[in-house]
Amino acid sequence: MTDGSGPASAFEAAIHRLDQAVTQLDLRLGALAAKAESGAGDLFDQDRSRLAADLDASRGRERELEAAGLQASAALGRAIADIRAALGEDGGEDDEDGGEAASHPQAAEA
Repeated sequence: MTDGSGPASAFEAAIHRLDQAVTQLDLRLGALAAKAESGAGDLFDQDRSRLAADLDASRGRERELEAAGLQASAALGRAIADIRAALGEDGGEDDEDGGEAASHPQAAEA
């Protein structure tokens, strides 16, 4: 019974089982990594598509805001002209200080 093959063969069998378990674990991890990489590519494509759609929407909004700004500027210009006309001012003056020198002679002297 003490031929030495009992404990040694049990030890070798345990090593063999451990080696098989590590091999299976390695295969499963490789499969999971491949699956994760393929899924990540889809996520990047979806993210890229969403970002492109957001960019298009933002550019459309930018055009709308530019048009609204132009309309507001034109409306302000008309309102200024109407106010000047109501005050009896000449609309042809374009002072750098917005016509303040014409209505306040003391400011022009300073």
